[in-house]
Amino acid sequence: MIKVNCLNPIAKVGMSLLPETFGTTGEFSEADAVLVRSAAMHELELPQQLLAVARAGAGVNNIPLDKCAEKGIVVFNTPGANANGVKELVVAGMLLASRDIRGAMQWVADNKDDENIGKTMEKAKSKYAGTEIQGKTLGVIGLGAIGVLVANVAVKLGMNVVGCDPYLSVQNALNLSNEVKIVKSNADVYAVSDFITVHVPLLDDTRGMINKASLSMMKDGVVVLNFARDLLVNEADLLEALESGKVKKYVTDFPTVKVANAPNVIAFPHLGASTAESEDNCAVMAVKEIVDYIENGNIKNSVNYPACDMGVCTKAGRVSICHKNIPAVISQITHAFGEVHINISDMVNKSRGDYAYTLLDLDDKATEAAIKKIEAIDGVIKVRVIK
Repeated sequence: MIKVNCLNPIAKVGMSLLPETFGTTGEFSEADAVLVRSAAMHELELPQQLLAVARAGAGVNNIPLDKCAEKGIVVFNTPGANANGVKELVVAGMLLASRDIRGAMQWVADNKDDENIGKTMEKAKSKYAGTEIQGKTLGVIGLGAIGVLVANVAVKLGMNVVGCDPYLSVQNALNLSNEVKIVKSNADVYAVSDFITVHVPLLDDTRGMINKASLSMMKDGVVVLNFARDLLVNEADLLEALESGKVKKYVTDFPTVKVANAPNVIAFPHLGASTAESEDNCAVMAVKEIVDYIENGNIKNSVNYPACDMGVCTKAGRVSICHKNIPAVISQITHAFGEVHINISDMVNKSRGDYAYTLLDLDDKATEAAIKKIEAIDGVIKVRVIK
């Protein structure tokens, strides 16, 4: 029985997909697989038998990726599963920044007992007048699953859209509207955009990317939207730009004390993926990733090991190996099987940075002798007999 521990509540629609050979456990120390959303894992002692961690969401800052990789624990995320929920909130953010909807609603709440509210509001409403987003230019930095959806819906809303992503995948490029103008640099986005929305991961080269230098390249009165990561924005520089009027509005899903108290900030309590549909989608994808990995050895959407997919095994045996990405490991693995007269019928080897993953289909079941030989190879981290 494969034991699955849920560090956070996971939608039932996903948990219902666990096969009969899988069961749940409330003890993290007993887990063969872990499903998590926002729970912090950095201080947890990782069980020796733990095979995989699946994050029901895109961000994995709460998971110790390197520590997991060192122990042969494959970490998955669910890119794109919550993309539509985030996209819709970005659109809401643009509308809230363009029209003083919050102020107008507060006026109604303050005057709800006025018997002549119908007449009074005609005099008051001019104070809450705004602008339309149609015809304005939206700059999208990062054209992944969310960025593409945001760009496409903005086109349908009548906006001019420019986008930048040096790592734009073929699939995302195919999904992108041909009306979106792709530019070479973020500076090209900053120069022309009335609204700028950021959809990139938090990396060393993206940390604080919205700063004094980048803000200076933007149009006066720009609206900046951040539904990706709080640390993409240099808070002090952003607040200074808000105070000077360089930035008209800052819309964020990541409020801090300073940001939440600043004027012209529209902040949400991390609501981007907080829809029933997004939670269901993430749960389904996370569970499917875990099951496919444990049952077949396939890796899809991992953030610390390479993608590797050999489908369902139709041979007598299948073995998976997590190992360091160093020379001579593959030759030693094949030699180990050769020594015990087991033929390798098919094999895939992929690498990602310092780590690699090898999946082998065999004409005979792997013997204990062969597995011990492979485990003794320098650089091999974890060997698993799947079939």
